[in-house]
Amino acid sequence: MKILIASDIHGSAYWAERLIEAIDAERPDRVVLLGDLLYHGPRNDLPRDYAPKRVIPLLNDLAATGRLTAVRGNCEAEVDQMVLDVPCMADSSMLVDDHGRTLFFTHGHVFGAGLHNSVDNVPALPQGAALVYGHTHIKVNQESAGHPGLWLFNPGSVSIPKDGTHSYGIYESGLPVEQAFRHVVLEER
Repeated sequence: MKILIASDIHGSAYWAERLIEAIDAERPDRVVLLGDLLYHGPRNDLPRDYAPKRVIPLLNDLAATGRLTAVRGNCEAEVDQMVLDVPCMADSSMLVDDHGRTLFFTHGHVFGAGLHNSVDNVPALPQGAALVYGHTHIKVNQESAGHPGLWLFNPGSVSIPKDGTHSYGIYESGLPVEQAFRHVVLEER
């Protein structure tokens, strides 16, 4: 099972188009979006080519494939759900992969492991689970120091990265957890 994980598009049509190209190239079984899809938020500068109305059909086309899951970020509002064809207002989603590993997907403002600017609020998860979150715009791929036995993965931000590299993540089941997750940098053209 191959899952493409992305977060924090923040209404950037340019980076959403780049992400769709990556999805087409990666051919994942599932795509998980970790929130902050359409609105840039009051604390962020406008991302490149800020055009939420152009992002909406890109995400709706992806939703039509039946491979898309999305969770609510701190910038989502009811109006986002009114225009998107994928449920996006849940604080989390959980998936057990085809090898029995639990993946807990969230944005990072309600549930998180306390790294960078995410809250320290980990739900009860089985040993060996992974908490997959966005929100901080900072890439993470490590075991949690504060929550032993929990793997942490943050794909970084598609459109407003804090380290300057626009990115998404890939998860491939059947590998040891330290190899199952990897970051992929989106290059500017």
